[in-house]
Amino acid sequence: MGRARLRDLGIKLGRLSTGPLNAITDVAGIVVGHSTLIRDKPAIVRTGVTMIWPHRDIFTDYCFAGFHSFNGNGEMTGTIWLAEQGLLSSPIGITCTHCVGVVRDAICSYAAKKGVKQAFHLPVVAETHDGWLSDAETFPVTEAMAHEALEKAKGGPVEEGNVGGGTGMICHEFKGGIGTASRIAAEAGDSFTVGVLVQANYGARDLLRVDGVPVGREINHDVVPGHRAPFQGAPATTDGSIIVILATDAPLLPIQCQRLARRATTGLGWAGGIGANGSGDIFLAFSTGNCIARDAQHADVRMLGAERMTLLFRAAAEATEEAIINALTAAQTMTGFQGRTLYELPHDKLKQAMAKYRPVS
Repeated sequence: MGRARLRDLGIKLGRLSTGPLNAITDVAGIVVGHSTLIRDKPAIVRTGVTMIWPHRDIFTDYCFAGFHSFNGNGEMTGTIWLAEQGLLSSPIGITCTHCVGVVRDAICSYAAKKGVKQAFHLPVVAETHDGWLSDAETFPVTEAMAHEALEKAKGGPVEEGNVGGGTGMICHEFKGGIGTASRIAAEAGDSFTVGVLVQANYGARDLLRVDGVPVGREINHDVVPGHRAPFQGAPATTDGSIIVILATDAPLLPIQCQRLARRATTGLGWAGGIGANGSGDIFLAFSTGNCIARDAQHADVRMLGAERMTLLFRAAAEATEEAIINALTAAQTMTGFQGRTLYELPHDKLKQAMAKYRPVS
């Protein structure tokens, strides 16, 4: 596991209650697996794969899903077919930019290996670029790593920080990576869970906020060094990328999943993301509240009333914000490609910054 989670430091975000784990795995049936690769020879590599199973029978029992591109300088495979039919029919992979194809193909080969009888596979795999800390052009992620992440997936607490696809990532010029959180939307006698997992690799230091506190300005480059240009030839910018996967057990139709995915934008904005020109900010939401059998000729589905969506939107925004900050508090200082070092967000400085603006319990 990573260093600590935000709430371990006595800092709480939002007003809605979290699930028991404060993780995407609070949505029943979801399991998450990572494969992490850290090595210095024959090339310096800091990378990996993260896999999310909506449930173990996803190849045969599909979920409604929808996606949103806040800024599209990135990749999420399978979205054209997802937009067409609104059904998610595979686990979701997240990895580094140059290895999307390998991971996408690995999900196909895994399905074939397991004897899945789909006529074809168009899995969803997303990416952010880890080329500042990892020698990306060695194309280090393998089919075996993707299969490992699928096989190792489990429920319960989710590893965060320098793990899986988030191993070499940057967030607000601190070490970034994988983060997760959840919220409970309880209303009119119903209780639904919204869980979020992010791969955070975006943002300028001065824009970072935690519960509205300008933490990035308080912990500036004089306090903790941060890289100014993530890639060769790039100026100091807010460019980067973030992938946000939202899950809920609320019974939603595909268009409602699209609407839910868009609300990740609010949580990202609260944390300091602005959707810069060079950023790939791509969000996907799926619902386990309706499952559609692969060969179904018809299906009886449920739909949450439109007015009931507002609390889910708030849950999605709050969980996205906290998942991003959890990625920061969990991630650890890392030295990688060309001797570059990316420093962790210091917990003591974070607590000092929060206390300056408001009490910390």
